[in-house]
Amino acid sequence: QVHFVESGGGLVQPGGSLRLSCAASGFTFSNYAMNWYRQAPGKEREWVAFINTFGGGTSYADSVKGRFTISRDNAKRTVYLQMNSLKPEDTAVYYCSNLGSAWGQGTQVTVSS
Repeated sequence: QVHFVESGGGLVQPGGSLRLSCAASGFTFSNYAMNWYRQAPGKEREWVAFINTFGGGTSYADSVKGRFTISRDNAKRTVYLQMNSLKPEDTAVYYCSNLGSAWGQGTQVTVSS
């Protein structure tokens, strides 16, 4: 059974940083590309970042490009999202997924002064 556990969220001031983690289980992690998504209040879930199976290829939504960095550790079955220069509009629940068909509980990120 595919399972994701996201962590690392919290309350941070504008301009601050957070590092999110997502531990995966139930599938061969190293065989799958991974993605981060987010869902702000009253909005649909949106894609944020992608990383390929070995971490050599990444892509980002325009809204986070240059501020967020996705990475992975296949030995730990974990994907990360380093978020810098955070803005209030980054406030959302953040999720990871491989195929976008199974989801964890997410981790809340709130950017506010």
